Amino acid sequence: MAKSNKFDLQPYLDKINEFDVNDIDWENMGSWPAAGKSILCTIIALSILVGGYFMMLEPMQVKLSRESKQELKLKEDFENKAFQVANLDEYRAQMVEMEQSFKSILKQLPRDTEVPGLIDDISLAALNNGLDLKVISPQKQVSTEFYNELPIQIEVEGDYHELGAYVSSVASLPRIVTLHDFSISTTGKDSDSLSLKILAKTYRYNEGD
Repeated sequence: MAKSNKFDLQPYLDKINEFDVNDIDWENMGSWPAAGKSILCTIIALSILVGGYFMMLEPMQVKLSRESKQELKLKEDFENKAFQVANLDEYRAQMVEMEQSFKSILKQLPRDTEVPGLIDDISLAALNNGLDLKVISPQKQVSTEFYNELPIQIEVEGDYHELGAYVSSVASLPRIVTLHDFSISTTGKDSDSLSLKILAKTYRYNEGD
């Protein structure tokens, strides 16, 4: 019958139990029992591993994480720029189209010499719609960075449908005219007669003058 070759830990456990910390001779470690030397080496090894992790590996992991995020951002930037480069011709075509549209809008802004004619058009629209033109008075010009704004105070009288047709006519003028601050009240002449006060604004491109 074969003999059982089992490793017996009991002698080593007995030596560990016999090991007394108070009996440690720190000045002569060579005289320590094997168990004490093993424990000390284990503690030193664990200390080196833990210290190495916190002093070297953890900062490197933090740096790696930061660099990974930066890499993703750079990839996104590269993809966006690559897309822009690939569509550069389309962007240029859009810029040309926008410039043409801008020039077209500028042509709708009256020059100083055209403002009297525009006021005549606004007055004529009132007469053509059967309204009684009471007031048409240009106000002080307001200058902004890109354009000059000329407010025109208007007051007309007529019935509801005539007023509606007049507003539509002014808004349809070939030059840009916007309407603001509507105020409608009765005139007291009859039940259908209304007074419309409105502020029309036209614009002129500011050429830096």
